[in-house]
Amino acid sequence: MSVQHDYSFSGLYTAHHGWLCGWLSKKLGCQHNAADITQDAFVRLLLKHDALQDLSTPRAYLVKIAKGLIIDQWRRQELEQRYLEALRIDTQPSLASQEVQAMVIETLLEIDAMLNRLNPRARQAFLLAQIDGFTYQEIADNLGVSERMVKKYMATAMMHCLLLKRDLNAAAG
Repeated sequence: MSVQHDYSFSGLYTAHHGWLCGWLSKKLGCQHNAADITQDAFVRLLLKHDALQDLSTPRAYLVKIAKGLIIDQWRRQELEQRYLEALRIDTQPSLASQEVQAMVIETLLEIDAMLNRLNPRARQAFLLAQIDGFTYQEIADNLGVSERMVKKYMATAMMHCLLLKRDLNAAAG
């Protein structure tokens, strides 16, 4: 006897929403965060409608999506905490309004997301150049690649920066 599953979005939502929310609530210890991540997981699933056709283990797939969302949430929280800590350390009192601070945090999150879309070596090369001030040769030595490869990594990273700048300008204008 085979069991037939309804892999339509509404069928998956009805069958697994309560389970996923409960699972996340146990993992996170917070019903509110669990509910938010559950909704976000189903939104992601809805946006990946092609995945519904090949879905053989819906709970495993939902857990995978939810874990990615949790990691994203932790990354956002860490980035926000670092920014707020930097504001507290700053010797000059910050006159930035909460609205400006929120915009800065949102921009930092966009930059973080852009960096995470880069190849790991390109990301590392970009960070070594921009944050640590390394020369291309120092980056090449650090990564164990040629200086020419570092130039390719930097070109890729810079292209991503320009695309992000364009997107941020379009959103602001």
